[in-house]
Amino acid sequence: MIRQMIDSDSAPAPEAVSFADDADGSSFESYFRDPAFAAESPLAWRLGQRLAVLDALRGLLSGGQAMAQLRLWVFLELATLPRGRLQRDDLNQAFFSLRPEALDASLKRLRDLGLLIWDATAQDYHLSPLAQQLQGLLAPLARTTDEDDEMAALLAQVAGAQALGLSDAGQIQHLHAQLARRYDEFADVIASGSEARLREAQPRFERALQLVERAGEALTALIRSDHDDPRLEREARALGHGQARLLSMASQFTRALQQADRQRVTLGTTGITSSDVRDWLQSRGSLHELLGDALSFNPQPVFISGHELVDVAEGEFERDRPDPQRSQGLPPAAHAASGTLEALRMPQELGDLIDQLAGWTAATTPGEAPAARPIDQVVLGGRYAQAAYRLQLLPLLGDEQARTLQGLTGDLARSPWRTVLLPETVAVQNPYVAALSAGRLEPDIPDDPHA
Repeated sequence: MIRQMIDSDSAPAPEAVSFADDADGSSFESYFRDPAFAAESPLAWRLGQRLAVLDALRGLLSGGQAMAQLRLWVFLELATLPRGRLQRDDLNQAFFSLRPEALDASLKRLRDLGLLIWDATAQDYHLSPLAQQLQGLLAPLARTTDEDDEMAALLAQVAGAQALGLSDAGQIQHLHAQLARRYDEFADVIASGSEARLREAQPRFERALQLVERAGEALTALIRSDHDDPRLEREARALGHGQARLLSMASQFTRALQQADRQRVTLGTTGITSSDVRDWLQSRGSLHELLGDALSFNPQPVFISGHELVDVAEGEFERDRPDPQRSQGLPPAAHAASGTLEALRMPQELGDLIDQLAGWTAATTPGEAPAARPIDQVVLGGRYAQAAYRLQLLPLLGDEQARTLQGLTGDLARSPWRTVLLPETVAVQNPYVAALSAGRLEPDIPDDPHA
C-alpha cells in the first residue's frame, strides 16, 4: 500500500513534461490536448497554409542579433531595387559599403532559403515569389517607428482591403482588439484624474481620433456592405461598435481636462500656477539637489565637562518631580484676556476691479445699454502679477455658482458684465506685458422672459 502511494506520487504530471523546440520533430497538432482543436481554429489553418513563408522567416532571423539584422537589411535592400534581373556587379555596386565576406554570407543564406534565385543560364539573380510574400510581411519594419504605427497600419490595411474588395476577418479582428486596448488605456488615464497623465495622453488620443475619423468612410462602407462570410460581417459590426466607443470618449476626455483646469491653484498674486510648479519640478533631474548643501553637515556634539552636565541633569529631574505634599487640584477660574480677530483681506485689485465695473455702469445714460469695453482697460495696470490676477478674475463675471457667494467674489460675479475671450493674442504697449489675449467686456443684459 505504502509503496504504491509513493510510486504514484513520484510520477510526473502531464503538465510537467517539457517541450524542446523541435527536438523531437513534433507536429503542430501534437501540442494540443485534442489534435482536432488545431483544425477548428481558422487562424491555425491559415498559418498552416503559409509554412513556406514561416520557414523563410525563421531562416532569415536565426542566429545572433547582429547577423540577423544584416541579413534582414540586405533582403529589404534587394527588394527595393527596381530591377527584375541583378548581375553580380549590380549587387557589388548596391552593397559597396559591406565587406565582401559579409555580403557573400548574406547572399548564400538567401539562396539557401529560396528567396534569391541564381539563374546559371543568364548568369544573374532574381527574387522568388516567396521573397515577394516575405517582403510584404516585413515591409512595416522599414517605416519610422511611432506609437500609433500599429493602429495606423491596421487601419490602412482594412481601408485598402475594403476599397479593393479583399476584406479579411482576421485584419478586422486585429484592428478591433487594437481599438479596445486604446480605449482601456485612455479610460485608465481619465479615471486617474492626473493632469500630468492627461496632458501626456492628449496628443496620442487626438491622433487616434484623427486616424479613426479618416478611415470612417471605409469602415462604414465595410459594415454596410453585404458579405457572404458571416464571420466577416460579425467582426465588421464589432469594429463599428469599438469605433463608436472611442469617438464617444472625446467628451469624457475633454471634461477630464476641464476638471484638471478647475483644480489648478494660483499661488497668490504671482501669476504662477500649480501646473507651472509641477512642470518645473518634473524638468529637474534630481529633486534632492534642490536642498544643496543644507543636509551635507550634521552637528557633532562635543562634551568637555561631562560631570557638570550630569549634575545639572539630576538637578533638573529633581526640580520637575511633582511634590506629593502640594495640592493637585484645578487652578482657580480666570477671565480670558481681550484680543482681536484678524480676518484675511482680499487683494486690493479685486475691490478696484469691482469699483471700475460699477463706475462704467453708473456712467451709462439711463435707458441705454453700456458700451463694450476692450479687455486691456481692466487687465493692464501695475506689474505683470497684478495684470495676471485681474485676467484670472474675469471668468467669474456672470458665473451662476459664484453669484451665490458672499463678499467681494460674489459682488464681482453679480456685476452686469460678461467676458468674451477670443482664441488669439494681441501685442500691447505695456512695460510689463508684451501680449494679451484678445477679447472684450460686454454688458450682461438678461434675456426677455416673454421673448
